[in-house]
Amino acid sequence: MKGLGLGLVLTLLVSGLLVLGWGRDALLPGLVFGLIATAIQVTSVALVRPVYAGETVRLLKRWGIGMLLRVLGVAAVVVAIAVDRADFPPLPTALAFLGVLIPLLFMEVRLVR
Repeated sequence: MKGLGLGLVLTLLVSGLLVLGWGRDALLPGLVFGLIATAIQVTSVALVRPVYAGETVRLLKRWGIGMLLRVLGVAAVVVAIAVDRADFPPLPTALAFLGVLIPLLFMEVRLVR
């Protein structure tokens, strides 16, 4: 799976950049939310891929489920920050999630084919 490999590379890259910017405290949110973003995107692509060239209604339903998963990922960022701000500082946590999810989202069309 191209998306999984790309997501793992992005997770390591973003985590490394976060550690450079915020120190070792940014490693945990970098890895956790990078992997969550990767899992969300891989699942979303897997949902859409089988119906990509098929019926529009099925495609939109599965695309909608993928978007719901992404919104739940944003909610997970908020919950992690609210529950354990010491381990999940706001900016590194949000950057970890978005820094992996957004590039994968732009690559989604290529990954579906």
